Amino acid sequence: MIQEQFQQLIAGLTAEIATLPLDSTLAHYLNNKHGASSPLFQSLFAACQAGIKDGWMCKHEGGGIRYGRVIKATDATHGFSVDVVDMNNIAGPHHVHPEGEIDLIMPLTDGAQFDGHPAGWCVYGPGSAHAPTVTAGRALVLYLLPQGAIQFTAAAK
Repeated sequence: MIQEQFQQLIAGLTAEIATLPLDSTLAHYLNNKHGASSPLFQSLFAACQAGIKDGWMCKHEGGGIRYGRVIKATDATHGFSVDVVDMNNIAGPHHVHPEGEIDLIMPLTDGAQFDGHPAGWCVYGPGSAHAPTVTAGRALVLYLLPQGAIQFTAAAK
């Protein structure tokens, strides 16, 4: 899997969802149409594993998390950026999603969850915030960020 093929997979998905609001309805739609047993999920999962193996994905490491922005927000991806992280029983840095965030959860360990969600999709609306957390093992998480917008913050007290 080369980066251009990965971008084509993402562009097909973002074309499908570009005009939809980032909310629970979108999460439901994605899980029904592109859930863990779907061809798109399996293709994205395989592409992420290959990209990591080939060294162009998750090429940075900090705080026990491997990560990296794979695609910047451009017209080709309908304004979405793509980041991929590899997390193993860890909480990442707290951040806010000014425009929302769409997450594809790909467990590498059976039963691993991201923010309490199993394999599949979760969607955070505009203005939401969290400390992304993987429990019960290791998982890859692909983040789609509208306009690449993310603000790292201190956790709310």
